Amino acid sequence: MRGSIQKRGRHSWRIKYDIPNTAAGRETRYLTVRGTRRDAERELAKIVTAAHDGTLVEPSRITVADHLHAWLDGAHGLAGKTLERYRQLAEMQIIPHLGTLPLQKLRPAHVDEWHKKLLVAGGRNNRPLSARTVSHCHFVLHRALERAVEIELLARNVAHAISPPKVEAVEIETFKADEIALVLAALKGHALEPIAVLALSTGARRGEILALRHGDLDLTAGTLSIKRSLEQTAAGLKFKKPKTKHGTRTISLPAVAVEALQAHRKRQLEQRLMLGLGKPDAETLVFSTIEGDPINPNGLSREWGAFVRKHKLPKVSFHGLRHSHVSALIAGKVDPLTISRRIGHARVSITMNTYAHLFEQTDTAASDAIEAVLKGRPR
Repeated sequence: MRGSIQKRGRHSWRIKYDIPNTAAGRETRYLTVRGTRRDAERELAKIVTAAHDGTLVEPSRITVADHLHAWLDGAHGLAGKTLERYRQLAEMQIIPHLGTLPLQKLRPAHVDEWHKKLLVAGGRNNRPLSARTVSHCHFVLHRALERAVEIELLARNVAHAISPPKVEAVEIETFKADEIALVLAALKGHALEPIAVLALSTGARRGEILALRHGDLDLTAGTLSIKRSLEQTAAGLKFKKPKTKHGTRTISLPAVAVEALQAHRKRQLEQRLMLGLGKPDAETLVFSTIEGDPINPNGLSREWGAFVRKHKLPKVSFHGLRHSHVSALIAGKVDPLTISRRIGHARVSITMNTYAHLFEQTDTAASDAIEAVLKGRPR
């Protein structure tokens, strides 16, 4: 490969270089660089190295917005709710700031400056965005650019060079051990009782519970199988498979959950017979509307919030029931791998990071115990 540099203005240089072309033998390309001759020499050196390594990409006028739209339109591997959120972040926080830039001219400095703008005035009415939201935006851009590298629109992912803002860990609100008895007492006889008891006793997610069919329950063996989840998107409700292999799992049920489900099944059977719907079969939803349709997940969360306020319970969200379950397991010194498998995390590290503050408390207790042993004062 050959190349040369020619001065074009006071701070402008034109790089001319040839690359092999199967149709024409060789193809001449030009690139303008602003700065010093040294800057132009460095750019030419990068081009030569990329050509030699086979990573030199074809020139393209595709903008960041063009690529984001194309990527999102073809991102069929993403769950509906996830894709919906990615589109929202792209349209509201990425494209307004970076969309008009040619994709191949996007640089780490652009990404860094973009982060700063979002943190200061990236939200609605120019309100600041949280570090967590900016981190989510960065993740979407990173994934989109990674795809551009895969299809050889880019030689490297510039978002990889800039770290997203540091997100401060937020302690998750849960019911304490002495509060759970109050919750169960308030739930007695309420329509939410079997759903909430199941969430507390299994740690299953809201969508996983609402997707359960009677064929997924074995109340004789005291187990339930998680095989799918219900999600709510702009297009409506739909069932989806778990994202990872560990999401598909069988969970053992405590006696209190079995009793709650048996009582719920009896009430459901009576109601269906009264409405002329017949006995529930293996495909019948465990929890549904009177007509047998899936329950709206957001509606369930709102109903739970109203229940908590009415009974003056600690302000724990429905998702907080899952965290309350994990908190109880950690306090009971159940090992992290077992907890991770039970709640369907893809990796134990996710469990450890999410509940780090709780594991730290148990580690302190372990430290105190071993200190007592070492000092000859076993407890």
